[in-house]
Amino acid sequence: MALATRADVIHVPTVKPVSDLTTAATCGRLYLGEDWAEGLKKAHADLPHLVAQMRAPLSWMNAQLADGRVFLLGAAPAAIDAQIYHVVWFLRGRWAGGPSFLSEFTHLGRWEENVRAIGHGTASSMAPDEAIVRAKNSAPIAQSGVADHEPQGLEVGMSVTVSPDVNGGEQPVAGNLRFANAETVVIERTAEDVGTVCVHFPRSGYRVDIA
Repeated sequence: MALATRADVIHVPTVKPVSDLTTAATCGRLYLGEDWAEGLKKAHADLPHLVAQMRAPLSWMNAQLADGRVFLLGAAPAAIDAQIYHVVWFLRGRWAGGPSFLSEFTHLGRWEENVRAIGHGTASSMAPDEAIVRAKNSAPIAQSGVADHEPQGLEVGMSVTVSPDVNGGEQPVAGNLRFANAETVVIERTAEDVGTVCVHFPRSGYRVDIA
């Protein structure tokens, strides 16, 4: 899935609810790797141990929140809240025993509600055809350049592919490098239907290969 912003788009992996065999296979590969069925069997067999391993860090966070703080580091949310929240969200919504397991951590439950209340910002709907037309009639605004200390030797204009580090079945995205620093990589792509667009990826969790 891609979120359109002028002629710049942010790459977001698509995750759908598990409702049929095709979707189960897609999500299973995303969460557990290519051999997801075997991984799921192993996880089920080792579930008590895995639960025990999750219980320890959640207990630490529950204790940290016992002083009444709103978020993990204090009154304001930080990146660590987002990083931990998705784990709690997954446990509650993707494991039948999740709600019962999480009920032990009352302070964590309060924190979970605080993070959920942040919401997802303000969104406006747009038809796919309209998004394509808007992209074609717009120019990318992404900055160009490569930050100092680049470990892969990336340079503006290089032909590269970008793909998730985890083999979740997504196809690599190819283009020419436009921008890279420690946190972000941006590639420029041109196609007949959308013209020239820039696709933004997080650097962490994604692999950049020089073509």
